[in-house]
Amino acid sequence: MSSSPPAVIANILINTSRVILGKNTQIKLALATLLARGHLLIEDLPGMGKTTLSYTLAQVLGLEFNRVQFTSDLLPGDILGISVYDRNDASFKFHPGPVFTQVLLADEVNRASPKTQSALLEVMEEGQVTLEGETRALPKPFFVIATQNPGHHIGTFALPESQLDRFLMCIKLGYPDPRSERALLQNNGGRHGIHKPEAAIDAAGLLALQQAVDAIHVSDPLLDYLQALLQHSRDCKQFVAGLSPRAGLGLRQCAQAWALIHGRDFVAPEDIQAVLPGVVGHRLQAVPASAGKQILNSAQYLLNAVAIP
Repeated sequence: MSSSPPAVIANILINTSRVILGKNTQIKLALATLLARGHLLIEDLPGMGKTTLSYTLAQVLGLEFNRVQFTSDLLPGDILGISVYDRNDASFKFHPGPVFTQVLLADEVNRASPKTQSALLEVMEEGQVTLEGETRALPKPFFVIATQNPGHHIGTFALPESQLDRFLMCIKLGYPDPRSERALLQNNGGRHGIHKPEAAIDAAGLLALQQAVDAIHVSDPLLDYLQALLQHSRDCKQFVAGLSPRAGLGLRQCAQAWALIHGRDFVAPEDIQAVLPGVVGHRLQAVPASAGKQILNSAQYLLNAVAIP
């Protein structure tokens, strides 16, 4: 396979970058997450384009989209749905909630209470909703894209580790570079600006791309490298807890998706290195600082500590 991305992936990236200016790496990481069948967490300050990126990805991928604004009074039923008594039929009828879609934007997810946050655990892991003894499958593909404000902001509830681990990748957008910000100001950019995103693929095409990700070859030496990274996170005593097997599987899948995006049919070490920060940054918590030492970047620490086979 050539080093250039497949035409359909190139169109996805181009159409998205017309709205999200100057964030090509973040767009690729978000796309890799979705191609790997994972869920995405976007953490940054308000007004940085988190919601716009989520909406634009859904539009470009040709997927059905629902948005839920998470607040402190939001209840699980507001997301999953409720049963309402119908007097005409003398029975209860289930009214699906906004989670029954292909892309669910959980906006400012950490403003909701832990009880409401937990409503996403089953849907993110199993792709289904179980209520009142009945299990209902969600559409395929199904993705949760959640945004959250920094934890020190007023009115936020920290996501528990079990919830964080459901997100395959966590990314930050950051401030735009001067050139991109000037273009944004001149054109009134964003999803309400002059560039309306066009669908570059549909749901069936996206499912085919996900199958193509599964076919990307991962050699035994690359698996050795991946396992060494996992094992070092568990043995180094620099983190409260090491990476889980789920994190290891997610790292492999994201590396495969990253290779596909860059037009390769095999995973190279740089693929693992490119996606490692997004996969492990929200999973690894450094132990309290001792002797004046503090790990500021868990991914970079692992990359420096573990040699490529």
